[in-house]
Amino acid sequence: MERITYKDIPEGMFENLMNIENFINNSPLEMHLLEIVRLRVAQKNGCAYCVDMHHKELKKMNETDLRLSSLCVWEETPYFTEKERVVLKFTDVLTKLSRGPIPDENYDPLLNFFSKEEISYLTLAISQINTWTRLMKTFQLTPGNYTVSN
Repeated sequence: MERITYKDIPEGMFENLMNIENFINNSPLEMHLLEIVRLRVAQKNGCAYCVDMHHKELKKMNETDLRLSSLCVWEETPYFTEKERVVLKFTDVLTKLSRGPIPDENYDPLLNFFSKEEISYLTLAISQINTWTRLMKTFQLTPGNYTVSN
């Protein structure tokens, strides 16, 4: 049962979050990579609504079942590129923050694939999906109802 329904959400809240989402989606980052990040954060945070959404988005992008089912154990598989592995490691570290700064060993490898501008977008994208998962877990919106738009 939903704790907070769409009609209960303050006017403008989702619209303003969607403005940030559109800003990220229009960045130089590949949409497929962004969706992998979003699904990974949803998995890490145990957000069923977001897992459903981003799994469906990746399926629409022709992501394989093998990679989708293995994302939760990405470190133990050979299915992800080095670039994806660097991003997934950064995603995991930024999603479960420690009290200290982000270690250089997690940041520096990003520089092999991304400019500092792109790393800024990536950091915002990870932060944004963390925000969405926390909202959905609090609101308890029903998973399974998301449909991918054309």
